[in-house]
Amino acid sequence: MTENVRAATTIAAVSRPRRPSSRRPAGPPGRHREETSAGGLVVDTVGTPRAALIARYDRDGRLLWSLPKGHVEADETIEEAAVREVEEETGIRGRIIAPLGAVDYWFSADRSRVHKTVHHHLLIAVGGALSDGDVEVAEVAWVPLDEVADRLAYADERALVAKVPELLTGTA
Repeated sequence: MTENVRAATTIAAVSRPRRPSSRRPAGPPGRHREETSAGGLVVDTVGTPRAALIARYDRDGRLLWSLPKGHVEADETIEEAAVREVEEETGIRGRIIAPLGAVDYWFSADRSRVHKTVHHHLLIAVGGALSDGDVEVAEVAWVPLDEVADRLAYADERALVAKVPELLTGTA
């Protein structure tokens, strides 16, 4: 009986193997590529504050709402890419007022692992008209600022927009 108790105690004391972190590539080290994107949340502060969000269909045909973003071109800064991508995907020209933060994740494409970092910014709308003219965007909509987090499909983006009301204080 004492042996069984010791055995149970020993087994319980051994830590369980950890699941691989989503921040590490699967497979041999060095067999991945890095990608950088930029975008953000563009807010119209005239009247009731609202933000432009985009939606894309996932592989299962679900419509997922997110912040506009895209690749940083070789000849531009992250900030320039953020302004360009927001305008391309929403039709709204914006001016950056603050960084929101970066999100990074791993995915597979073309038989390799990709580590992607997306730099998000808070922008104030300065012109343009809401448009879903970008072929990569299924829908675009103005969403009341206090409903943005509920609409976003990704938790990491919801965490970034949580600080927007504080960042907007004193701007307009």
